[in-house]
Amino acid sequence: MPTRILALFSAKGGVGKTALAVNLAHAAATQSGRRTLLVDLDPQGAATWLLRVEPRDGAKARKRLGGGDLTDLIQPTGFDNLDVLPADRSLRRLEGDLAGQDSEKWLKKALKPLEDHYDRVILDCPPGLTELADQMFRAADLILVPVVPSPLSARALAQLQSHLADEMRSPPPLMPVFSLADRRKSLHKAAIALQPSWPVIPYASAIEAMAASRQPLLAGPSNPAARAIGSLWADVERRLAN
Repeated sequence: MPTRILALFSAKGGVGKTALAVNLAHAAATQSGRRTLLVDLDPQGAATWLLRVEPRDGAKARKRLGGGDLTDLIQPTGFDNLDVLPADRSLRRLEGDLAGQDSEKWLKKALKPLEDHYDRVILDCPPGLTELADQMFRAADLILVPVVPSPLSARALAQLQSHLADEMRSPPPLMPVFSLADRRKSLHKAAIALQPSWPVIPYASAIEAMAASRQPLLAGPSNPAARAIGSLWADVERRLAN
């Protein structure tokens, strides 16, 4: 089976994107037994940190992504089948490099040599409709978009859909997911009712506690958020496999 690439993207921050990236990568590795690589493209490195990984001394992912061997930057996590390509400080200048790139599929080409090693590659990209985001869209087989049940997040999703229609002849499918959803709020409840087919990840203290425990939800006690993550991954896996 060929390697499948899942991209997590949001035009705006604060929607739980990185927590989803970490949890889905862990689910891919443990729930589906897939050889999984999480690629942390966000200079803040939150996904890297949550999985208790540090970039190697002197690591410059920016330079390697521009045309080098990525394999010796990749590090194992404490979980079977799950590796990380850590973010490092060099990624702050990656957008500047991309401005001078001629190739529209630069990122896809950079990831190509890893296909013999991984079944699933999960990309965590910083928010914003940037050149890096466009590169990620061209590399992905599926784009998962976390949406807080609110008008601003719905507007950001509409902007993304319009952008993809304008920029790509055959964009990858989008998979919107309600994130940080609190059904006690009338606004959230109404938004969820309008899109009953979208998966829902509830607002939960267990997700916030990841910053303290630094472990994915499915690695801890069962709770509603962990079960929602497991169900979401099963849906994503079906789409990627097909």
